Amino acid sequence: MRLLIARCQVDYAGKLTAHLPMAERLIMVKADGSISIHADGGAYKPLNWMTPPCTLRVSEPPAGLAATIGSDDDLLEVWEVSNKDGDTLQIAISGVLHDSHHELGVDPGLQKDGVEAHLQVLLAEHPEVFGDAWRLVQREYYTPIGPVDLLFRDDAGALVAVEVKRRGEVDGVEQLTRYLDLMNADPQLSPVRGVFAAQLIKPQAKVLAATRGIDCLAVDYDALRGMDDSADRLF
Repeated sequence: MRLLIARCQVDYAGKLTAHLPMAERLIMVKADGSISIHADGGAYKPLNWMTPPCTLRVSEPPAGLAATIGSDDDLLEVWEVSNKDGDTLQIAISGVLHDSHHELGVDPGLQKDGVEAHLQVLLAEHPEVFGDAWRLVQREYYTPIGPVDLLFRDDAGALVAVEVKRRGEVDGVEQLTRYLDLMNADPQLSPVRGVFAAQLIKPQAKVLAATRGIDCLAVDYDALRGMDDSADRLF
């Protein structure tokens, strides 16, 4: 991982455009090729980012670029990041406060709590929860950025990646989105669609999932464990 604290301006162009004026920020370049730009605030979420697969080209700033972007600073270099969809991220750097590289090695992945891990096992054993004729392909299907909880084939034979949470929030949808981006970039897997499964899914997570083409499924943990018999209910 490379950590660069620099004075920079960032411009994104793709499905929409976004501009970050010249300021000091943290630029994080991960081993998988992803790039994210962070401010000193806003918790974990970056100001802008590019997920892999993407390419990075570093060059000297073109003549007149500083004047074009309205900066009085002398530019040191310009990063041009692009992905397969033609989206671009331009990072114009005028000063470097810190630049370091770190080898983190292979991450063991998130250790789920007891309920979440058991929920994953139960859903693997009961693919009919998702639909008739669904079948499990693999639990913990590994991608370069971590394991997808469950990989199924639906009744039409299409691949479906399922992310399992006890409590479904926006960060879980973002996590599944990153997995789907990588899997759909692989012609041997694509197309792969996603399902976000949890005991409780926040409304914000449902809205974000809908914009990403991800289905949501609220799961009854007790019913899966056989502890909730509908015959015993009064209503």
